[in-house]
Amino acid sequence: MDAEKKLTFLLENKSLDQELKSIATKVGNGERISEEDGVLLYERGELGYLGVLANFIRERKHGDVTYFNRNFHIEPTNLCVYDCKFCSYSRLIKEREDGWEATMDEMIGVVKSYDSEPVTEVHIVGGVLPQYNMSFYMDLFAAIKKHRPDLHIKALTPVEYHYIFKKAKVDYASGMAMMKGAGLDSMPGGGAEIFHPEIREQIAKDKCNAEQWLQIHEVWHRLGMHSNATMLYGHIEHYWHRVDHMEKLRQLQDKTGGFQTFIPLKFRNKDNQMSHVPEVSVVEDLRNYAISRIYLDNFPHIKAYWAMISRETAQLALGFGVDDIDGTLDDTTKIYSMAGAEEQHPAMTTRELVELIQQAGRHPVERDTLYNIVTDYKDVIFAEDSADKQSRYYQLPVLNSK
Repeated sequence: MDAEKKLTFLLENKSLDQELKSIATKVGNGERISEEDGVLLYERGELGYLGVLANFIRERKHGDVTYFNRNFHIEPTNLCVYDCKFCSYSRLIKEREDGWEATMDEMIGVVKSYDSEPVTEVHIVGGVLPQYNMSFYMDLFAAIKKHRPDLHIKALTPVEYHYIFKKAKVDYASGMAMMKGAGLDSMPGGGAEIFHPEIREQIAKDKCNAEQWLQIHEVWHRLGMHSNATMLYGHIEHYWHRVDHMEKLRQLQDKTGGFQTFIPLKFRNKDNQMSHVPEVSVVEDLRNYAISRIYLDNFPHIKAYWAMISRETAQLALGFGVDDIDGTLDDTTKIYSMAGAEEQHPAMTTRELVELIQQAGRHPVERDTLYNIVTDYKDVIFAEDSADKQSRYYQLPVLNSK
């Protein structure tokens, strides 16, 4: 049964709660749901019901197409001046012996190590330290572009930009324009956590607030550039905090249209100051993906970050509104592995990613950062020409951890 028929079947169910039926009718008509509707979905929406609505929207936007990309990560440091309670990755400066601080040469060396690989993106994000200042990152971006002009630089969150602009005594508009001039192509979505101060001040008190995070993205969008957005869920927040968070994103997207992808990030409780808080279930993960897809009607894409929630859950999420599962994440990507994610050494070959998507009945497409199609894998047949059944296509890159 296709997505439209499933929605029709749902609407014809006489036992369906009338308020839930009203929301389903809005979805079918392409109407926006309210904040009250969003909270109601969290409180009373069962998994099957939410899946029907989210998948209807997903297929209306993208059909069966599911995206992945080829990227690698550079994490300059895990030392940080901020003390976020949920973070298992960072170390305070007084714990310097437990961390790392990469030099410019070391980071360029990582870029050069991928010279023979068909990667399209370098993702740069890490801790906040004084020496990683505005001139450092401008020089880094310029050096990457000089070495490999076609490589898309997706780098730094508003948390980092707010700090370095304040230190450099430049305003957001000037700072972001200078970063663009140095070679920055887009921004990731990190640092959003939960916007509402009731929660944010408990889990991430020191760093930029919601208004500053949103303002930096708005400035970037006004330059004609794109970015992503995230939400850290499943800890001490209530459902209405999640809806409030998404509403702020939806309002900014109405103004600028600059967001590409929303990525819900699951709270993981290993080795951090919130280890006493239990993690939510896979069912709640899927419900949250679905509600995100239903609520954020003006966001083109919803991503399941497979390295965080496991490849199996990411595969399930393709039936709950998700149309992107990210892509290459190598062994230097430690933010979630250090927090207890299932994928302790996250890496998949092209074949593994394609087959994961195909097994869910979806159409795998390799994209670049801006969702231009690189390779359509719909009709690709992989040759089983070796004992380990490696494909004749390039493997996704893997960088061994130090």
